[in-house]
Amino acid sequence: MAGKAVIIMGSERDLDFSREIAKYLKLLGVNYEFRVASAHKTPEKVLEIIKEFENEKIVYVTVAGRSNALSAFIDGNTTKPVIACPPYSEKFGGADILSSLRVPSGIGSVVTIEPEGAAIAAAKILSLQDAELEANVKTYQEGKKKELDKANESVKKLK
Repeated sequence: MAGKAVIIMGSERDLDFSREIAKYLKLLGVNYEFRVASAHKTPEKVLEIIKEFENEKIVYVTVAGRSNALSAFIDGNTTKPVIACPPYSEKFGGADILSSLRVPSGIGSVVTIEPEGAAIAAAKILSLQDAELEANVKTYQEGKKKELDKANESVKKLK
């Protein structure tokens, strides 16, 4: 594979959610790495991570709940694609996701709230320069279509 996803979480509490993203990345054949850094608490560390991957073909997947400054901060400091995938919180009734959607001008991060969606978006971006990965994405999509066809045949028999 020509590129990889760098999953940056705002704290270690986001690890289980990040592992869900990694599970789908693995299914799609995308290499990935985990990092932890906070835009609020350790902005210098975030900038160090960006500098570390400056010359690589990567997509950032950011995982930060509550007040998600991480995604916009990374996006504003890199030319690499940023996919924000904030974990849903029942505690805030989903309102915390708004901090991933309402960002300053000049920020172009993409937002999806499902780990599978974040992995698919990362794979599609990386597949622009990787035919093998593009084939993996097509195979994954075909598998999803077959699941639906099977479900359709199953429910057609119900009365």
